[in-house]
Amino acid sequence: MLKLSLTTSGLLDPKRLDSWIPQKRVAIRKAVEAGMRIEGREMADAVRSRMQSAFKVRKAGFLKSMRFKVYAGSPERFPALLVGSRIPWLGLHVRGGTVTGKNGKLLIPLLPEHQRIGRRAFRRVIDGLMRAGNAFFIEKDGKVILMAEAIKDNTAELRRFKRAERGRTGTKSIKRGQEIPIAVLVPSVTLRGRFDFGGVVRSHLPKLSASIVKQLSAQGL
Repeated sequence: MLKLSLTTSGLLDPKRLDSWIPQKRVAIRKAVEAGMRIEGREMADAVRSRMQSAFKVRKAGFLKSMRFKVYAGSPERFPALLVGSRIPWLGLHVRGGTVTGKNGKLLIPLLPEHQRIGRRAFRRVIDGLMRAGNAFFIEKDGKVILMAEAIKDNTAELRRFKRAERGRTGTKSIKRGQEIPIAVLVPSVTLRGRFDFGGVVRSHLPKLSASIVKQLSAQGL
């Protein structure tokens, strides 16, 4: 989680706020909230644009997951602006870092380039192969690879992995009974930070401040 702090002085100094009449404080809160909503929308759009350039976006829902929300329900606190996404792995692409699996092992699916599969969907693939007795490991070039045979019983589970194998080998078709790589077993995966979320937000802070001041001025504050 990225946390940004702003200091307040002058007009927004809490000590001065306490001395103002309640009506004026309410007007100030509404003006600040309005300024945050206006610039929050622009900020979220800018972050989505950066996401578009940083990732191979194939689903519109990925970009739509980045939203803004203004918290202004408590009269005891000043409004707060939140810009973020509920996608859990997005933060790793912001910070960078190393992912390790249980017992120090991770299964990385071998999919066509720029494609991904969700954790639950990949588990269903593995479960289907295991039930059919069609999953086994081999060691090749120092790597431990999970393999499966192209059989009728696992047609649904192997569809995208067949496509990946055709892309890697240049073959037009996969023969019945041919062994196909499904995943590689690794101790960990290290990802570099490639999504400058904080930079986009910080670049919009002057606009956020200007938006709030504009709303205050419009109310004669």
